[in-house]
Amino acid sequence: MRNPLLASGLLLLLAACSAAPVVDRAPAAAVPAAPHVLRIAEAWESAETPAEELDSLASWPTDDGRTWLIATGKSSHRLVVYDGDTGAQLRTVGGEGAAPGRFKRPNGIAVYGDHLFVVERDNHRVQVLSLPDFKPLGSFGDDILRSPYGIWINETEPDEFVAYITDSFMYGKAFDVVPPYAELDQRVRRFRVQFDQAGRLRADYAGAFGDTHEDTALRMVESIAGDAANDRLLIADEDTRHDSTLREYSLSGHYTGRSLPQDSFAAEAEGVALWSCPDGGGYWIAVDQLAPLTIFHLFDRVTLAPAGSFQGNVTAHTDGLALHAAATPRFPGGALYAVHDDKSVTAFDLRDVVRTLALAQDCVQ
Repeated sequence: MRNPLLASGLLLLLAACSAAPVVDRAPAAAVPAAPHVLRIAEAWESAETPAEELDSLASWPTDDGRTWLIATGKSSHRLVVYDGDTGAQLRTVGGEGAAPGRFKRPNGIAVYGDHLFVVERDNHRVQVLSLPDFKPLGSFGDDILRSPYGIWINETEPDEFVAYITDSFMYGKAFDVVPPYAELDQRVRRFRVQFDQAGRLRADYAGAFGDTHEDTALRMVESIAGDAANDRLLIADEDTRHDSTLREYSLSGHYTGRSLPQDSFAAEAEGVALWSCPDGGGYWIAVDQLAPLTIFHLFDRVTLAPAGSFQGNVTAHTDGLALHAAATPRFPGGALYAVHDDKSVTAFDLRDVVRTLALAQDCVQ
């Protein structure tokens, strides 16, 4: 398993960081790369850092109009922060350990407001930090989670959330044996999360769910994303031995019996993100983790009908992705960020995606 205040402090930080060179890739005309798959050139690719083993991504808009792109480094046990407009590395956060502010095999990551949620597989917890200072606020799940990977956050009340965490525990000496079907009802775990007026964290376990039928169970899970307006979760099952796809659940944990078309994914169904448009429509973007080039599949937000597919010139073996639909100086229509082969990050201009796939024009500014 391949694995949404800054002032002078940020200016000092940026001055102190030594940004490695990045490759600026000028947009190119879209050309067919394969039947039904179009080509969109990456806007940039960050410098390669193979030792990090990058996995998942989240974006955060800073107070001075910049965008931070935050990635988890599984092997380095830390976070890597990039400039979302250029791909330049700004800083790293953490290191291996179990103390607050340290990480052990960080995987899934999510931003909500000024809170950063980091899933740590080998600390069996979700750690919460404040932004922009990355101050640890606490953690939860260490008494429940066994092998957590992905995360999606849904705000139910002001400062009250439900965190959905995928838990892909396995058996066998090599941890490659899928548990008995009866245990697969624990594949997604829910926690009610609150922050009091002083900013203190409180989290309570709210149970687990997962289908247990042989043909539709969640066997190997990682990526998860939701759409509260349509009462929908999409959960990636990466097990290619049983047609890897994304299965549809309600927010209450009920399996609807639907999944994305299974013949959409030639490899592992991986990262998934919701692209919301102003009219209530939009698109799901899902990764097909292929080499030599990842394929990004788009599906209608409401009907889940296929809406087109594309690949870049470089991006391959993608795990995580992040969609930043807000305007930035470099990306007035927003950007799609993706991990490339565990060692770098790439960016696509959403205006290029809309133009190439003939999507709804109101989805970009």
